[in-house]
Amino acid sequence: MKEPISKDKNTRLYTVSLDGSSDFPTIQAAIDAIPEPTTETFIIHIRQGVYVEKLHIEKPGVHLIGEGAEQTLITYDDYALKTFPNGEPYHTFHSYSAFIGADDFTAEGLSFVNSAGPGKDVGQALAVYVDGDRAAFRKCRFIGHQDTIFTGPLPEQPIDRSFFGGPRDGAERRKLRQYYEDCYIEGDIDFIFGSATAVFKGCEIFAKKRSFDDPTASAEEVHGWITAPSTPEDVRYGYVFIDCSLTSDAPPQSVYLGRPWRNHAKVCFLHCWMGAHVKQEGWHNWNKPDAEASVVFAEYNSKGPGAGSGAGRVPWATILNEQQAGEYSLSRVLSGEDEWQPFG
Repeated sequence: MKEPISKDKNTRLYTVSLDGSSDFPTIQAAIDAIPEPTTETFIIHIRQGVYVEKLHIEKPGVHLIGEGAEQTLITYDDYALKTFPNGEPYHTFHSYSAFIGADDFTAEGLSFVNSAGPGKDVGQALAVYVDGDRAAFRKCRFIGHQDTIFTGPLPEQPIDRSFFGGPRDGAERRKLRQYYEDCYIEGDIDFIFGSATAVFKGCEIFAKKRSFDDPTASAEEVHGWITAPSTPEDVRYGYVFIDCSLTSDAPPQSVYLGRPWRNHAKVCFLHCWMGAHVKQEGWHNWNKPDAEASVVFAEYNSKGPGAGSGAGRVPWATILNEQQAGEYSLSRVLSGEDEWQPFG
């Protein structure tokens, strides 16, 4: 291992490449080499290539910089139905390709991929599990099928069993903020889900067409739900999409904007273009009528064939007016008491 290059007294630089010409041959080796404790920021430059790694990051201030999301890919293929040697299933939260569990993480010019396959075959399969505050992603790609991006923390309790499993089961729940800029996010079922306050700015959100085992399945089958938030009751903002494009190869009227993983879920689409795949009613209650009174599912100035004007959306959704939309400025949503400004 080479001594890391010092950019300044508070920043260190590592390099990673598959051909052995850099400081490290794997991303995880570079992360593991970061000393603890440290107050420095570690920039890890990752040269182009396909890195088949299951990343685990619990050191603060890590910056992963690739050579472009099309050229630098991090991929793994774990999935919820996979079993440990003792026969226990992985469940959702062991299935990640990358776990990011520390604050002040940044990624740029990378792809995060879970290649396990469709949920009907493998269950949930996370590309990333992001459980840190002030996490920022720029010009990244996130590719999977069911549950592509989990924005932590976990909800307080599971619905269908006594434990969640995964690296943060039982941990203290914190209020976390995340920022995704100029990213591409692909999946089908609940592929952006979790409890964080997260802004998606200028992103393409691609809802995948699902394949159904029944050859007689009609085009009216539900092909996906874009979001499944579990926003805590005492948190003002959940998911905020600004200037995003909602695209798909699924049939018209086959994808919902979201459904509430928990009551009090919050999602807002501002100035977004919505393709014809978006269902006219927009939102689904996940067969929980009681959630309709507490969720905040809203949009403002939507464009495109899937845009909502109010008449076709479910009555418990909101079409914001200009004044209400102004409450979703980036600074209001993300800055917090520490005045975090990842948006430049």
